[in-house]
Amino acid sequence: MQCASWKNPDLSILRGKKLYIFDMDGTIYLGNRVFPFAVRFIRRLRESGRRVLFFTNNASHSPSFYLEKLTRLGFEPTPEEIMTSGDVTVACLNRHHAGARVYLVGTPDLEQNFRENGVNLLSGREETADIVVTSFDTTLTYEKLDNACRMIRNGAKFFSTHPDFNCPTETGFIPDSGAIAAFVTASTGKTPTYFGKPYPETVRMICEVTGCSKDEICFFGDRLYTDIAVGRRHGATSVLVLSGETQPADVDAAAPEDQPDFLFPSLGEVDAAMFG
Repeated sequence: MQCASWKNPDLSILRGKKLYIFDMDGTIYLGNRVFPFAVRFIRRLRESGRRVLFFTNNASHSPSFYLEKLTRLGFEPTPEEIMTSGDVTVACLNRHHAGARVYLVGTPDLEQNFRENGVNLLSGREETADIVVTSFDTTLTYEKLDNACRMIRNGAKFFSTHPDFNCPTETGFIPDSGAIAAFVTASTGKTPTYFGKPYPETVRMICEVTGCSKDEICFFGDRLYTDIAVGRRHGATSVLVLSGETQPADVDAAAPEDQPDFLFPSLGEVDAAMFG
């Protein structure tokens, strides 16, 4: 497979967008290793008058964490340019389940994000909850899993911030939110309602916050089932880069409706195609 503007060679489609949305891990950096070509490409987008949004399904950290990290890596973000699947989940809880008693399987950063935004979090000692939310939890314990499964068996709704099975790091993949949700599903027989990419709540929130329509935005990412699917399923343009999880063979094996509009080895080649 030739890794260039693979499916649709009309680069005017990319050049004509107003909002460029970037996945983080595997797309603009890998762990703590920044991709210099991503810094250059995003700088050129801003200089040309285009808008940028950093969106990650990784809800294990707060937006303030990503603000600090992206600043340290040279991307010069503003707070308004950062959004996570945790933010989408909180917005949906507040809009549609205000006051619900929520048990969260998540990191301290995510717990703080939920509390700061008015979500009523339980301790886990309770027998029941209205809603259980699982996420990418690097502080996961068997007790947390047991609490979540008990509450779901006792009638709680089951939500998950995002469906990613693995998180890419400099040393390989580690289990992500989807893997943790799969454990709970195996024990309870219940499948979660997911947020984040590729679900419609994410696109709806991005459009509301930015004022852009679906046909004015473009998603960049390294995963077919999240980054690419969110564009393909909801009327936005999708660009796959091979700097993270997905390999060319995965694209070949995917159904046509699950394949990206564009395919590049990395954002470096996107930069060259758009700006020379």
